[in-house]
Amino acid sequence: MLNITEIRITKIEGDEKLRAFAAIILDGCFLVGDLRVVEGEDGYFVSMPSKRKRDGSFKDIAYPLNNEARDLIEKQVLLAYENTTGARAISRIESGEATTVRPDLLSVVEFGFTAKPNP
Repeated sequence: MLNITEIRITKIEGDEKLRAFAAIILDGCFLVGDLRVVEGEDGYFVSMPSKRKRDGSFKDIAYPLNNEARDLIEKQVLLAYENTTGARAISRIESGEATTVRPDLLSVVEFGFTAKPNP
């Protein structure tokens, strides 16, 4: 499975919902940056890297293909955020209310991949 070997947190001040940027290093050799720690109405969550399209909408450019990977990334990034800032961010995950992967984020056919179903 996924082995996150390092997480870097950069705290953001003065934004209404954005609390930090995060970067994760996978197996000590692949960096995924521009993850965002966001405080939403239902608690904290991790938003995946995205870019703005010409029409003004946003498109995720890196994201997990299944719920297990998404939950692992979110939990580890939020724990790192807590350790860095002292803020409590993972209560939603601990209570079992973690979100599931939205089906629209699994449309990876345009990249030539197919999402794997959870076992």
